[in-house]
This record gives sequence, structure tokens and C-alpha cells, in this order.
Amino acid sequence: MDTALIDQLRQRIASMESAPARLPLPTHPALAPVVQLRAGGSYGVDSASLGLALLAEASRQGEWVAVAGWPDLGMEAAAALGLDLARTVWVPDPGEHWLEVTAALVDAVRLVLLRPDPGLDASRLARPAAQLEARLRKRSAALVVWGEWPRCEARISIARRRWQGLGQGHGVLHDRRLRIEVVRGAAPAVTHDVVWGPQDLRIADPVRVQRPWLQEAAG
Repeated sequence: MDTALIDQLRQRIASMESAPARLPLPTHPALAPVVQLRAGGSYGVDSASLGLALLAEASRQGEWVAVAGWPDLGMEAAAALGLDLARTVWVPDPGEHWLEVTAALVDAVRLVLLRPDPGLDASRLARPAAQLEARLRKRSAALVVWGEWPRCEARISIARRRWQGLGQGHGVLHDRRLRIEVVRGAAPAVTHDVVWGPQDLRIADPVRVQRPWLQEAAG
């Protein structure tokens, strides 16, 4: 066998055995400054919009993605956020077999958005989370969880939102300025401001605010 080919195979095996789980995955450019998705990781979000934005960027860059446990997902809204429906697997209601379904999806795609049953507390999620973490590392995939999850590499939330568009008693609401908060373990939270425009419903790069804002609301 050709020596160069043998060396290439050895390098490939070494890279797979070293730490394939830490390879970076496509992350929305507006969120990448504060969180970089990596294969093998689990990431918690507190809103549907954040979860879909993370999923959408991966699908736009050619990755297969999946959504599980979200029976009322609006496909039109998801597409407006940039999700490539042709590269999305959707399991609306996996029921009591949610763990098996999620594990199967991890085997098939690079990024899975899971919405766990809100009735499951941290103690009941601990073991499934550990099992999925091992599988994510083995398959070089990542998990985004909308809801509670005990083993998150980072938790991404909307700490503040403001609407832009109204002037002195007139105008039309057209943009949302969001303060994104990212928490990793016991480390201090990191914040990052972005603007979410209505034309394509995608997170935009941070911009300087030029117009009056409505009174801010947390959430």
C-alpha cells in the first residue's frame, strides 16, 4: 500500500480518536462572538427564536438538523428565520420514547433541537442527559435544548429586549434590540447586543441604536 495513503489514514484515525467532539459547528454570526457551537456539546436556550436561529445557521451551511418534542412548531415561521426545511427532520411528539428518538437523531444529523417535557425535573433528566452527552461526543453532534437541562455547556437567554421604530408618538415597530446573555457554569455571565429585524426575521449584526426605543422588557 502507498506510504502516503497509510500516513493519511493514520492521521485520520488519530484525529477521530483525539477529540472530534470539540470540532466547531456552524454558528449564527451574530451569536458567534459569545457562543461557538461545538460538536459534543449541549446548549440551553430560553426561547424558540434562539433555538431556531442556532438551527437555521447550521442548515444554511449544509448540515442536516432535527427538531424533537415540538408539536406546534410553525414551519412557515421557522423558514422565515432561515431554517432550511429540506434539511430538517421533525419529530413533533416522541412521547415517552423521547430519549431513544433523540439518540437516533443524534446518530443521523449534526445538530438537534430538543424541547423536553416540562414535567421532567432535573433529577429525572440527569441520567438521560449523561447518556446523550456521551453519544454527542461519539457522533460529533451537538444538542440545543429549549427548556431545563442539567448538563449544558452554555445557557443562552434573552436578558433584555427593546423595540425600535416609534418616534415622537408615531412610527412603526420594525426592529428588536436584544441583549443576549450567555452563562457557562459558575463563570460570570457574558452579554452581547444584537438587532433582530423583521424583513427576514434573522438576527443581525449588532448596530448602534439611532432611534428612540420603547420601554425595555425582560424576557
